Amino acid sequence: MKVRQMVKKAKKGDKESLLKLIMDQKEDYYKIAYSYMGNQHDALDAMEDMIVKLYEKIDQLKKHDSFYSWSKKILVHCCYSIYRSRSKVVLVDEWQDQMSTSGRSREHNQVDQNMDIHQWLSMINPRQAEAIKLRYFQDLDYQSIANMTNTSLGTVKSRIFNGLKKLHKLSGGALNEEN
Repeated sequence: MKVRQMVKKAKKGDKESLLKLIMDQKEDYYKIAYSYMGNQHDALDAMEDMIVKLYEKIDQLKKHDSFYSWSKKILVHCCYSIYRSRSKVVLVDEWQDQMSTSGRSREHNQVDQNMDIHQWLSMINPRQAEAIKLRYFQDLDYQSIANMTNTSLGTVKSRIFNGLKKLHKLSGGALNEEN
């Protein structure tokens, strides 16, 4: 069934259609939430909040074809809401604990590299880091990022360009050598 038809049904109160729409993109939602929250538990919390908001606000969606960009924008706002409600120090500690325990099963070099990248991302402007994560960790195109972050296409490109420039300086050029 096409997205447009399922959105129409969902707007009329068909919960199954809304659930089908969400389940069709559940992996994408999870990846986005995980990239913002940094751990599985908080990512799932953000997805739960998104589902509730989608159910409450589906009647406000004007363009049926833009359901997925609209819902991902809501997910990003849910992530921000959860992130704001918690202390940043606790999140970093939890993230480092998870990295140290889960990283034991992987090669240590990969973990070190991931930690470096996340550390460097935390040192640049948060909007630039967000755009870079969505572009390179979630493989989203520029327009999707612009829609999700409610900014212009030019702003997204500028944030990514300037963020990558700063990452290059922070890494001492190590990022270019790997690509």
